[in-house]
Amino acid sequence: MKFWALADLHLNFGVPEKSMEVFGSGWKDYTKKISLHWKQLVLPEDVVLIPGDISWALKTSQAKKDLEWIDALPGKKILLKGNHDHWWTSKSKVEKDLPPSLTLIQNNSFVIEDVAIAGARLWDTEEYSFDPYITFLKNTREKPKTVDKEHDKLLFTKELGRLEMSLLSIPPGVSTKIAMTHYPPIGPNLEPSKASKLLEQFHVNYCAFGHLHNVQKNKLPFGKKNGVTYLFTAADYCDFCPQLVFEKKDS
Repeated sequence: MKFWALADLHLNFGVPEKSMEVFGSGWKDYTKKISLHWKQLVLPEDVVLIPGDISWALKTSQAKKDLEWIDALPGKKILLKGNHDHWWTSKSKVEKDLPPSLTLIQNNSFVIEDVAIAGARLWDTEEYSFDPYITFLKNTREKPKTVDKEHDKLLFTKELGRLEMSLLSIPPGVSTKIAMTHYPPIGPNLEPSKASKLLEQFHVNYCAFGHLHNVQKNKLPFGKKNGVTYLFTAADYCDFCPQLVFEKKDS
């Protein structure tokens, strides 16, 4: 069994006017690329982590087509909420009509064959910056927003609490722990953070995340730090190809 990760699918089957193709040629036919690569790599017994920004939908009814599209792909999928997943109002509401191969992570964890998966969205933090690694493009759809540092601090603190709650829910005795966060939990040069210290405290083995776009290829030196392997899996950075987290060998 293999565990894969791919963040920032930004599907728009329910809201066709919000295609990511407006961001340039790199996003052309992105859903076709995701489907092609996914089917080439992922087997029915595998697990695919999706660390946020799953759908552009604003309502759960609009997200239904996107979730059904994911369900039709091979493997079991574990979903985490991203900052653009406005359709994800509450775990209980989304789960009512959730397709069978999809599982949600929100203040909880999921265990499959003694591998535990936990996580939380996180938020912006002043602990580090990725600006030098990003080619900024104008988003014609984005509304002007005011930076509220105090609000960001409060939200980040809440998200740390949610991450801790999720990690605390992992039962004892699992062999491998995987965390998902939407926002990066560590700096570009593996600078420590409150989130990374929490991952270390709970002896997490792997952490997959995304959120950043237009990142200069091969510039981010993510890797292993204090026992945790950090994997940047934003779809456009990974050429819309699921990234291998690890393979669980048959015992």
